Amino acid sequence: MDFSIKAFDTKNTIASAKAGVVAVAVFENKKLSQAAKALDGSGEITAALKSGDISGKAGTTLLLRGVKGASADRVLLVGLGSDDAVSEKSFASGVSAALKAFSSLGTSDAIIALPMAEVKERDLNWAIRCVVQSAHESVFRTDGQKSKKDPAPTGVKKIALAVPNTAATKLALAQAVAIANGMDLTKELGNLSANVCTPTYLANTAKKLGKDYKFDIEVLDRKQLEALKMNSFLSVTNGSEQPPKFIILKHMGGKPKDAPVVLVGKGITFDTGGISLKAGPGMDEMKYDMGGAASVLGTFRAIGEMNLKLNVIGVIAACENMPSGRATKPGDIVTSMNGLTIEILNTDAEGRLVLCDALAYAERFNPAAVIDIATLTGACIVALGHHKSGLFTRDDEVHNKLADEIMAAGKAAGDTAWRLPIGEEYNEQLKSNFADLANIGTPGGASCTAAAFLENFTRKYTWAHLDIAGTAWKSGGAKGATGRPVPLLSNFLINRA
Repeated sequence: MDFSIKAFDTKNTIASAKAGVVAVAVFENKKLSQAAKALDGSGEITAALKSGDISGKAGTTLLLRGVKGASADRVLLVGLGSDDAVSEKSFASGVSAALKAFSSLGTSDAIIALPMAEVKERDLNWAIRCVVQSAHESVFRTDGQKSKKDPAPTGVKKIALAVPNTAATKLALAQAVAIANGMDLTKELGNLSANVCTPTYLANTAKKLGKDYKFDIEVLDRKQLEALKMNSFLSVTNGSEQPPKFIILKHMGGKPKDAPVVLVGKGITFDTGGISLKAGPGMDEMKYDMGGAASVLGTFRAIGEMNLKLNVIGVIAACENMPSGRATKPGDIVTSMNGLTIEILNTDAEGRLVLCDALAYAERFNPAAVIDIATLTGACIVALGHHKSGLFTRDDEVHNKLADEIMAAGKAAGDTAWRLPIGEEYNEQLKSNFADLANIGTPGGASCTAAAFLENFTRKYTWAHLDIAGTAWKSGGAKGATGRPVPLLSNFLINRA
Protein backbone atom coordinates (compact mmCIF):
# COMPACT_ATOMS: atom_id res chain seq x y z
CA MET A 1 0.00 0.00 0.00
CA ASP A 2 1.39 3.40 -1.00
CA PHE A 3 0.53 6.57 0.93
CA SER A 4 0.84 10.26 0.16
CA ILE A 5 -0.46 13.62 1.34
CA LYS A 6 -2.80 15.72 -0.78
CA ALA A 7 -3.57 19.17 0.54
CA PHE A 8 -6.66 21.08 -0.60
CA ASP A 9 -7.37 24.80 -0.60
CA THR A 10 -9.63 27.25 -2.45
CA LYS A 11 -7.69 26.74 -5.70
CA ASN A 12 -7.10 23.00 -5.42
CA THR A 13 -10.41 21.79 -4.03
CA ILE A 14 -11.68 18.36 -3.08
CA ALA A 15 -14.40 18.79 -5.70
CA SER A 16 -11.81 19.13 -8.48
CA ALA A 17 -9.65 16.20 -7.29
CA LYS A 18 -9.23 13.42 -9.83
CA ALA A 19 -9.33 9.99 -8.19
CA GLY A 20 -10.95 6.61 -8.48
CA VAL A 21 -12.76 7.21 -5.20
CA VAL A 22 -12.88 9.85 -2.48
CA ALA A 23 -14.09 9.00 1.03
CA VAL A 24 -15.98 11.68 2.99
CA ALA A 25 -17.82 11.64 6.30
CA VAL A 26 -21.51 11.83 7.15
CA PHE A 27 -23.10 11.83 10.60
CA GLU A 28 -26.10 10.36 12.38
CA ASN A 29 -27.85 13.70 12.73
CA LYS A 30 -27.98 14.01 8.90
CA LYS A 31 -25.06 16.44 8.85
CA LEU A 32 -22.20 16.38 6.38
CA SER A 33 -18.48 16.92 6.95
CA GLN A 34 -16.88 19.91 5.23
CA ALA A 35 -15.48 17.66 2.50
CA ALA A 36 -18.88 16.06 1.94
CA LYS A 37 -20.51 19.50 1.68
CA ALA A 38 -17.96 20.50 -0.96
CA LEU A 39 -19.08 17.55 -3.11
CA ASP A 40 -22.81 18.05 -2.54
CA GLY A 41 -23.49 20.81 -5.05
CA SER A 42 -26.32 18.85 -6.62
CA GLY A 43 -27.68 17.59 -3.28
CA GLU A 44 -27.04 13.90 -3.96
CA ILE A 45 -25.25 13.27 -0.66
CA THR A 46 -27.93 15.07 1.35
CA ALA A 47 -30.60 13.07 -0.47
CA ALA A 48 -28.83 9.78 0.34
CA LEU A 49 -28.82 10.71 4.03
CA LYS A 50 -32.43 11.86 4.11
CA SER A 51 -33.62 8.75 2.29
CA GLY A 52 -32.01 6.49 4.89
CA ASP A 53 -29.68 4.84 2.38
CA ILE A 54 -26.97 5.53 4.94
CA SER A 55 -27.63 6.25 8.60
CA GLY A 56 -24.38 7.95 9.49
CA LYS A 57 -23.76 5.39 12.20
CA ALA A 58 -20.06 4.74 12.74
CA GLY A 59 -18.77 2.11 10.33
CA THR A 60 -21.57 2.38 7.76
CA THR A 61 -20.72 3.14 4.13
CA LEU A 62 -22.51 3.96 0.89
CA LEU A 63 -20.87 4.16 -2.53
CA LEU A 64 -22.15 6.77 -4.99
CA ARG A 65 -21.05 6.88 -8.62
CA GLY A 66 -20.98 9.89 -10.91
CA VAL A 67 -21.73 12.49 -8.25
CA LYS A 68 -22.20 15.77 -10.15
CA GLY A 69 -20.28 17.85 -7.64
CA ALA A 70 -17.20 15.62 -7.72
CA SER A 71 -14.43 15.05 -10.27
CA ALA A 72 -13.67 11.69 -8.64
CA ASP A 73 -15.29 8.68 -10.28
CA ARG A 74 -16.86 7.54 -7.01
CA VAL A 75 -17.72 9.07 -3.66
CA LEU A 76 -17.73 6.80 -0.62
CA LEU A 77 -19.88 8.09 2.23
CA VAL A 78 -18.52 6.94 5.57
CA GLY A 79 -20.55 7.11 8.78
CA LEU A 80 -18.68 8.50 11.80
CA GLY A 81 -21.49 8.65 14.37
CA SER A 82 -22.04 11.99 16.12
CA ASP A 83 -20.58 15.15 14.60
CA ASP A 84 -20.46 16.75 18.05
CA ALA A 85 -17.65 14.45 19.16
CA VAL A 86 -16.12 12.00 16.70
CA SER A 87 -14.73 9.41 19.10
CA GLU A 88 -11.57 7.40 18.60
CA LYS A 89 -13.67 4.25 18.29
CA SER A 90 -16.03 5.81 15.73
CA PHE A 91 -13.17 7.14 13.62
CA ALA A 92 -11.32 3.80 13.67
CA SER A 93 -14.56 1.99 12.77
CA GLY A 94 -15.17 4.38 9.86
CA VAL A 95 -11.61 4.01 8.56
CA SER A 96 -11.82 0.22 8.73
CA ALA A 97 -15.14 0.22 6.87
CA ALA A 98 -13.78 2.56 4.18
CA LEU A 99 -10.74 0.34 3.60
CA LYS A 100 -12.96 -2.73 3.36
CA ALA A 101 -15.07 -0.96 0.73
CA PHE A 102 -11.91 0.10 -1.14
CA SER A 103 -10.79 -3.52 -1.45
CA SER A 104 -13.68 -4.45 -3.76
CA LEU A 105 -13.53 -1.45 -6.08
CA GLY A 106 -12.27 -1.46 -9.64
CA THR A 107 -9.81 1.35 -9.02
CA SER A 108 -6.30 1.53 -7.61
CA ASP A 109 -6.27 5.04 -6.11
CA ALA A 110 -8.27 6.77 -3.40
CA ILE A 111 -8.40 9.94 -1.36
CA ILE A 112 -9.39 9.76 2.30
CA ALA A 113 -10.97 13.12 3.18
CA LEU A 114 -12.33 12.24 6.60
CA PRO A 115 -12.12 14.88 9.39
CA MET A 116 -8.81 13.62 10.78
CA ALA A 117 -8.16 16.68 12.92
CA GLU A 118 -11.54 16.49 14.64
CA VAL A 119 -11.29 13.23 16.59
CA LYS A 120 -12.04 13.83 20.24
CA GLU A 121 -8.95 13.83 22.48
CA ARG A 122 -6.73 12.79 19.54
CA ASP A 123 -4.43 14.77 17.26
CA LEU A 124 -3.78 14.62 13.53
CA ASN A 125 -0.73 12.39 14.01
CA TRP A 126 -2.88 9.75 15.68
CA ALA A 127 -5.44 9.86 12.85
CA ILE A 128 -2.72 9.44 10.22
CA ARG A 129 -1.33 6.42 12.07
CA CYS A 130 -4.83 4.99 12.42
CA VAL A 131 -5.38 5.11 8.65
CA VAL A 132 -1.98 3.66 7.80
CA GLN A 133 -2.14 0.82 10.32
CA SER A 134 -5.70 -0.05 9.33
CA ALA A 135 -4.67 -0.10 5.67
CA HIS A 136 -1.78 -2.45 6.42
CA GLU A 137 -4.10 -4.68 8.45
CA SER A 138 -6.60 -4.81 5.58
CA VAL A 139 -4.04 -6.26 3.16
CA PHE A 140 -1.94 -8.33 5.59
CA ARG A 141 -1.67 -11.92 4.39
CA THR A 142 -1.38 -15.11 6.44
CA ASP A 143 -1.04 -17.55 3.53
CA GLY A 144 2.75 -17.63 3.34
CA GLN A 145 2.90 -21.34 4.18
CA LYS A 146 -0.11 -22.43 2.10
CA SER A 147 0.48 -24.43 -1.09
CA LYS A 148 -2.47 -22.61 -2.66
CA LYS A 149 -2.31 -18.91 -1.95
CA ASP A 150 -5.39 -16.89 -1.15
CA PRO A 151 -6.64 -14.63 -3.96
CA ALA A 152 -4.42 -11.58 -4.38
CA PRO A 153 -5.94 -8.41 -2.93
CA THR A 154 -7.60 -6.15 -5.48
CA GLY A 155 -8.93 -2.62 -5.31
CA VAL A 156 -7.20 0.44 -3.96
CA LYS A 157 -3.42 0.30 -3.62
CA LYS A 158 -2.62 4.03 -3.43
CA ILE A 159 -4.12 6.24 -0.74
CA ALA A 160 -3.79 10.02 -0.50
CA LEU A 161 -4.62 11.60 2.83
CA ALA A 162 -6.41 14.94 2.63
CA VAL A 163 -4.39 16.77 5.28
CA PRO A 164 -2.18 19.89 5.21
CA ASN A 165 1.12 19.23 3.47
CA THR A 166 3.51 20.31 6.21
CA ALA A 167 6.78 19.05 7.65
CA ALA A 168 4.81 17.75 10.64
CA THR A 169 2.31 15.73 8.58
CA LYS A 170 5.07 14.36 6.34
CA LEU A 171 6.97 13.20 9.43
CA ALA A 172 3.80 11.71 10.95
CA LEU A 173 3.10 9.78 7.74
CA ALA A 174 6.67 8.49 7.50
CA GLN A 175 6.56 7.34 11.13
CA ALA A 176 3.16 5.72 10.63
CA VAL A 177 4.41 3.72 7.64
CA ALA A 178 7.56 2.65 9.50
CA ILE A 179 5.58 1.49 12.54
CA ALA A 180 3.09 -0.39 10.33
CA ASN A 181 5.98 -2.10 8.54
CA GLY A 182 7.44 -3.07 11.92
CA MET A 183 4.10 -4.51 13.00
CA ASP A 184 3.92 -6.51 9.78
CA LEU A 185 7.32 -8.10 10.51
CA THR A 186 6.28 -8.91 14.07
CA LYS A 187 3.07 -10.55 12.83
CA GLU A 188 4.87 -12.50 10.11
CA LEU A 189 7.35 -13.91 12.62
CA GLY A 190 4.63 -14.77 15.12
CA ASN A 191 2.46 -16.55 12.56
CA LEU A 192 5.24 -18.75 11.18
CA SER A 193 5.18 -22.33 12.35
CA ALA A 194 7.75 -23.23 14.99
CA ASN A 195 9.55 -25.70 12.72
CA VAL A 196 10.38 -22.71 10.50
CA CYS A 197 10.70 -19.86 12.99
CA THR A 198 13.47 -21.39 15.11
CA PRO A 199 16.05 -19.51 17.22
CA THR A 200 18.34 -19.64 14.18
CA TYR A 201 15.59 -18.12 12.01
CA LEU A 202 15.21 -15.22 14.46
CA ALA A 203 18.99 -14.71 14.40
CA ASN A 204 19.00 -14.67 10.60
CA THR A 205 16.11 -12.18 10.61
CA ALA A 206 18.14 -9.93 12.90
CA LYS A 207 21.15 -10.23 10.58
CA LYS A 208 19.00 -9.22 7.61
CA LEU A 209 17.73 -6.19 9.53
CA GLY A 210 21.32 -5.34 10.34
CA LYS A 211 22.25 -5.46 6.68
CA ASP A 212 19.22 -3.44 5.58
CA TYR A 213 19.48 -0.72 8.24
CA LYS A 214 23.16 -0.84 9.20
CA PHE A 215 22.60 -2.13 12.74
CA ASP A 216 25.52 -3.73 14.56
CA ILE A 217 24.63 -7.40 15.09
CA GLU A 218 26.12 -10.04 17.34
CA VAL A 219 24.78 -13.58 17.80
CA LEU A 220 26.11 -15.66 20.68
CA ASP A 221 25.98 -19.48 20.57
CA ARG A 222 26.00 -22.09 23.32
CA LYS A 223 29.75 -22.05 24.01
CA GLN A 224 29.74 -18.27 24.41
CA LEU A 225 26.70 -18.45 26.68
CA GLU A 226 28.44 -21.08 28.79
CA ALA A 227 31.45 -18.78 29.07
CA LEU A 228 29.14 -16.00 30.26
CA LYS A 229 27.67 -18.42 32.84
CA MET A 230 24.12 -17.97 31.55
CA ASN A 231 23.12 -21.23 33.21
CA SER A 232 19.52 -20.15 33.81
CA PHE A 233 18.93 -19.44 30.11
CA LEU A 234 20.77 -22.62 29.09
CA SER A 235 18.70 -24.74 31.47
CA VAL A 236 15.64 -24.04 29.30
CA THR A 237 17.44 -25.22 26.15
CA ASN A 238 18.60 -28.58 27.51
CA GLY A 239 15.75 -30.64 26.08
CA SER A 240 15.83 -29.19 22.56
CA GLU A 241 17.75 -30.17 19.45
CA GLN A 242 17.58 -26.55 18.27
CA PRO A 243 20.65 -24.53 19.32
CA PRO A 244 19.98 -21.44 21.45
CA LYS A 245 20.74 -17.99 20.05
CA PHE A 246 21.44 -14.85 22.03
CA ILE A 247 20.95 -11.89 19.70
CA ILE A 248 22.23 -8.33 20.20
CA LEU A 249 21.20 -5.51 17.83
CA LYS A 250 22.55 -1.97 18.11
CA HIS A 251 21.04 1.13 16.52
CA MET A 252 23.41 3.92 17.52
CA GLY A 253 21.47 6.87 16.11
CA GLY A 254 22.13 9.22 19.02
CA LYS A 255 25.30 10.84 20.32
CA PRO A 256 28.13 8.38 21.00
CA LYS A 257 28.15 9.06 24.75
CA ASP A 258 24.36 8.94 25.21
CA ALA A 259 23.18 6.01 27.34
CA PRO A 260 21.03 3.63 25.27
CA VAL A 261 17.53 2.36 25.77
CA VAL A 262 17.68 -1.44 25.87
CA LEU A 263 14.78 -3.62 24.73
CA VAL A 264 14.93 -7.23 25.95
CA GLY A 265 12.72 -9.80 24.21
CA LYS A 266 11.68 -13.28 25.31
CA GLY A 267 12.23 -15.56 22.32
CA ILE A 268 10.80 -18.98 23.19
CA THR A 269 10.09 -20.15 19.64
CA PHE A 270 8.04 -23.06 20.98
CA ASP A 271 7.01 -23.80 24.54
CA THR A 272 5.83 -27.29 25.40
CA GLY A 273 6.28 -26.55 29.08
CA GLY A 274 9.23 -28.94 29.19
CA ILE A 275 8.94 -31.72 31.77
CA SER A 276 6.05 -29.73 33.31
CA LEU A 277 4.22 -30.47 30.07
CA LYS A 278 1.33 -28.25 28.99
CA ALA A 279 -2.08 -29.70 28.13
CA GLY A 280 -2.50 -30.60 24.44
CA PRO A 281 -5.44 -28.34 23.47
CA GLY A 282 -4.18 -24.96 22.37
CA MET A 283 -0.51 -25.92 22.58
CA ASP A 284 -0.10 -24.95 18.90
CA GLU A 285 -0.42 -21.33 20.04
CA MET A 286 2.86 -21.66 21.92
CA LYS A 287 4.60 -20.74 18.67
CA TYR A 288 3.63 -17.21 19.75
CA ASP A 289 5.79 -17.45 22.86
CA MET A 290 8.47 -15.53 21.00
CA GLY A 291 6.16 -12.50 20.79
CA GLY A 292 8.55 -10.41 22.87
CA ALA A 293 11.45 -11.20 20.53
CA ALA A 294 9.27 -10.55 17.48
CA SER A 295 8.22 -7.17 18.87
CA VAL A 296 11.86 -6.17 19.45
CA LEU A 297 12.68 -7.09 15.84
CA GLY A 298 9.58 -5.27 14.57
CA THR A 299 10.49 -2.19 16.59
CA PHE A 300 14.01 -2.25 15.18
CA ARG A 301 12.51 -2.48 11.70
CA ALA A 302 10.53 0.68 12.50
CA ILE A 303 13.35 2.69 14.07
CA GLY A 304 15.72 1.65 11.27
CA GLU A 305 13.30 2.94 8.65
CA MET A 306 12.84 6.17 10.64
CA ASN A 307 16.59 6.42 11.28
CA LEU A 308 15.68 7.47 14.78
CA LYS A 309 18.16 9.80 16.48
CA LEU A 310 18.52 7.66 19.57
CA ASN A 311 20.79 4.87 20.82
CA VAL A 312 18.74 1.68 21.10
CA ILE A 313 19.99 -1.84 21.85
CA GLY A 314 17.93 -4.98 21.40
CA VAL A 315 18.68 -8.17 23.33
CA ILE A 316 16.86 -11.39 22.44
CA ALA A 317 17.22 -14.70 24.27
CA ALA A 318 15.92 -17.33 21.81
CA CYS A 319 15.45 -21.06 22.35
CA GLU A 320 12.85 -23.83 22.53
CA ASN A 321 11.45 -25.39 25.71
CA MET A 322 11.17 -29.12 25.00
CA PRO A 323 10.98 -32.34 27.07
CA SER A 324 13.64 -35.03 26.59
CA GLY A 325 16.06 -37.14 28.58
CA ARG A 326 18.34 -34.12 28.81
CA ALA A 327 15.64 -31.65 29.83
CA THR A 328 15.78 -29.70 33.07
CA LYS A 329 13.66 -31.31 35.81
CA PRO A 330 11.45 -29.75 38.46
CA GLY A 331 13.60 -29.37 41.56
CA ASP A 332 16.83 -28.68 39.65
CA ILE A 333 18.85 -25.71 40.86
CA VAL A 334 20.80 -23.47 38.47
CA THR A 335 23.07 -20.47 38.91
CA SER A 336 22.17 -17.40 36.88
CA MET A 337 24.61 -15.00 35.22
CA ASN A 338 24.51 -12.57 38.17
CA GLY A 339 25.22 -15.37 40.66
CA LEU A 340 21.74 -15.87 42.14
CA THR A 341 20.69 -19.50 42.41
CA ILE A 342 17.24 -20.55 41.23
CA GLU A 343 15.20 -23.60 42.21
CA ILE A 344 13.16 -24.58 39.16
CA LEU A 345 9.86 -25.75 40.62
CA ASN A 346 8.04 -25.65 37.27
CA THR A 347 9.80 -25.92 33.91
CA ASP A 348 6.81 -24.20 32.26
CA ALA A 349 7.83 -20.98 33.98
CA GLU A 350 10.73 -20.78 31.54
CA GLY A 351 10.38 -17.25 30.20
CA ARG A 352 11.73 -15.69 33.39
CA LEU A 353 14.66 -18.13 33.30
CA VAL A 354 15.83 -16.86 29.90
CA LEU A 355 14.98 -13.24 30.66
CA CYS A 356 16.88 -13.06 33.95
CA ASP A 357 20.20 -13.78 32.23
CA ALA A 358 19.33 -11.40 29.39
CA LEU A 359 18.54 -8.67 31.94
CA ALA A 360 21.81 -9.33 33.74
CA TYR A 361 23.61 -9.04 30.39
CA ALA A 362 21.90 -5.68 29.69
CA GLU A 363 23.73 -4.17 32.66
CA ARG A 364 26.95 -3.93 30.62
CA PHE A 365 25.45 -1.23 28.38
CA ASN A 366 25.03 1.26 31.26
CA PRO A 367 21.49 1.83 29.98
CA ALA A 368 19.28 4.88 30.35
CA ALA A 369 16.39 2.44 30.70
CA VAL A 370 15.66 -1.24 30.05
CA ILE A 371 12.26 -2.58 29.00
CA ASP A 372 11.74 -6.31 28.76
CA ILE A 373 8.86 -7.62 26.66
CA ALA A 374 7.48 -11.11 27.17
CA THR A 375 4.44 -13.34 26.75
CA LEU A 376 5.11 -14.25 30.34
CA THR A 377 1.99 -15.30 32.25
CA GLY A 378 -1.51 -16.56 31.59
CA ALA A 379 -2.41 -14.78 34.81
CA CYS A 380 -1.97 -11.45 33.01
CA ILE A 381 -4.75 -12.50 30.62
CA VAL A 382 -6.97 -13.29 33.61
CA ALA A 383 -6.25 -9.85 35.06
CA LEU A 384 -6.41 -7.65 31.94
CA GLY A 385 -7.94 -9.76 29.17
CA HIS A 386 -6.67 -9.09 25.67
CA HIS A 387 -7.02 -5.31 25.84
CA LYS A 388 -4.01 -4.03 27.74
CA SER A 389 -0.46 -5.22 28.30
CA GLY A 390 0.66 -5.55 31.90
CA LEU A 391 3.26 -2.99 33.01
CA PHE A 392 5.45 -3.56 36.05
CA THR A 393 8.24 -1.50 37.56
CA ARG A 394 9.56 -0.36 40.93
CA ASP A 395 7.63 2.23 42.94
CA ASP A 396 10.00 5.18 43.21
CA GLU A 397 10.37 8.56 41.53
CA VAL A 398 12.60 7.40 38.66
CA HIS A 399 10.57 4.31 37.87
CA ASN A 400 7.24 6.08 38.23
CA LYS A 401 8.45 8.54 35.60
CA LEU A 402 9.40 5.65 33.29
CA ALA A 403 6.01 4.02 33.85
CA ASP A 404 4.25 7.29 33.03
CA GLU A 405 6.29 7.57 29.80
CA ILE A 406 5.37 4.04 28.74
CA MET A 407 1.70 4.48 29.61
CA ALA A 408 1.51 7.79 27.73
CA ALA A 409 3.25 6.32 24.68
CA GLY A 410 0.82 3.42 24.64
CA LYS A 411 -2.22 5.66 25.02
CA ALA A 412 -1.07 7.93 22.19
CA ALA A 413 -0.45 4.90 19.97
CA GLY A 414 -3.72 3.12 20.82
CA ASP A 415 -1.60 0.24 22.20
CA THR A 416 -2.34 0.54 25.88
CA ALA A 417 -0.80 -0.89 29.03
CA TRP A 418 -1.98 -1.01 32.63
CA ARG A 419 0.33 -0.79 35.62
CA LEU A 420 0.30 -3.64 38.11
CA PRO A 421 2.21 -3.89 41.40
CA ILE A 422 5.46 -5.51 42.42
CA GLY A 423 7.27 -5.28 45.74
CA GLU A 424 8.84 -7.20 48.58
CA GLU A 425 5.56 -8.91 49.48
CA TYR A 426 5.68 -10.66 46.09
CA ASN A 427 9.35 -11.56 46.55
CA GLU A 428 8.33 -13.25 49.80
CA GLN A 429 6.28 -15.67 47.68
CA LEU A 430 9.43 -16.65 45.76
CA LYS A 431 11.42 -17.93 48.74
CA SER A 432 13.06 -21.34 48.42
CA ASN A 433 14.45 -23.64 51.12
CA PHE A 434 17.35 -24.62 48.84
CA ALA A 435 18.16 -21.67 46.56
CA ASP A 436 18.10 -17.88 46.52
CA LEU A 437 14.85 -17.85 44.53
CA ALA A 438 12.18 -20.21 43.27
CA ASN A 439 11.07 -19.69 39.68
CA ILE A 440 7.38 -19.67 40.66
CA GLY A 441 5.66 -18.17 43.66
CA THR A 442 3.13 -19.50 46.11
CA PRO A 443 -0.48 -19.27 44.77
CA GLY A 444 -1.92 -15.85 43.94
CA GLY A 445 -0.65 -12.87 41.98
CA ALA A 446 1.24 -14.98 39.43
CA SER A 447 1.92 -12.07 37.06
CA CYS A 448 3.20 -9.99 39.97
CA THR A 449 5.47 -12.73 41.32
CA ALA A 450 6.86 -13.30 37.81
CA ALA A 451 7.69 -9.60 37.52
CA ALA A 452 9.13 -9.62 41.04
CA PHE A 453 11.39 -12.51 40.04
CA LEU A 454 12.76 -10.46 37.11
CA GLU A 455 13.21 -7.38 39.31
CA ASN A 456 15.95 -9.21 41.21
CA PHE A 457 18.16 -9.02 38.11
CA THR A 458 17.60 -5.32 37.31
CA ARG A 459 18.59 -3.40 40.43
CA LYS A 460 21.56 -1.62 38.88
CA TYR A 461 19.51 0.28 36.29
CA THR A 462 16.09 1.73 35.52
CA TRP A 463 13.75 -1.03 34.33
CA ALA A 464 10.21 -1.90 33.31
CA HIS A 465 8.56 -5.18 32.32
CA LEU A 466 5.73 -5.57 29.78
CA ASP A 467 3.70 -8.78 30.00
CA ILE A 468 2.10 -9.13 26.55
CA ALA A 469 0.57 -12.58 26.98
CA GLY A 470 -2.91 -11.17 26.36
CA THR A 471 -2.06 -8.69 23.61
CA ALA A 472 0.54 -10.34 21.33
CA TRP A 473 -1.90 -12.67 19.58
CA LYS A 474 -5.55 -13.54 19.11
CA SER A 475 -7.08 -16.99 19.48
CA GLY A 476 -10.10 -18.62 17.86
CA GLY A 477 -11.29 -17.84 14.36
CA ALA A 478 -9.17 -14.68 14.24
CA LYS A 479 -6.05 -16.56 15.38
CA GLY A 480 -2.88 -14.70 14.59
CA ALA A 481 -0.23 -12.30 15.85
CA THR A 482 -1.34 -8.71 16.46
CA GLY A 483 1.94 -6.81 16.06
CA ARG A 484 1.64 -5.39 19.57
CA PRO A 485 3.40 -3.77 21.35
CA VAL A 486 5.40 -2.36 18.42
CA PRO A 487 3.29 0.85 18.34
CA LEU A 488 3.80 1.43 22.07
CA LEU A 489 7.56 0.77 21.94
CA SER A 490 8.07 2.82 18.78
CA ASN A 491 6.13 5.75 20.19
CA PHE A 492 8.10 5.55 23.45
CA LEU A 493 11.37 5.69 21.50
CA ILE A 494 10.15 8.52 19.23
CA ASN A 495 9.28 10.54 22.34
CA ARG A 496 12.70 9.79 23.85
CA ALA A 497 14.45 10.89 20.65
